[in-house]
Amino acid sequence: MDKINKTDAEWRAELTPQQYSVLREHATERAFTGDYVNTKTPGTYLCAGCDLPLFESGTKFDSRSGWPSFWDVMDKGNVTLTTDRSHGMVRVEVSCARCGGHLGHVFEDGPRDTTGLRYCINSVSIKLQEKSE
Repeated sequence: MDKINKTDAEWRAELTPQQYSVLREHATERAFTGDYVNTKTPGTYLCAGCDLPLFESGTKFDSRSGWPSFWDVMDKGNVTLTTDRSHGMVRVEVSCARCGGHLGHVFEDGPRDTTGLRYCINSVSIKLQEKSE
């Protein structure tokens, strides 16, 4: 996969201020405020920074966390997992493998009948490509 490398000015020109804050500065949107928290529309969730397919709607579930949650990624090679020691916690950060955008974190408290994982993702870091009928 070809990596996408853009200057700070290029990212700022392409992204909304909130997208820039989350994708490029590792911020987090407030819980229960994102566009996709309660969405049940079938489709594919793409990286808002580079359109890389990340999650299928069939793996989305209501975790009651306040952020869109998925129990698996479309392709393990499309995300990068790194240890995040910020804010006095140890978590696993999820980033887009192509553009490096911060997506959210993954936790081991997902549905037991699936992967057991909960990819807790910021709505502004993804966009839904609705499934065609």
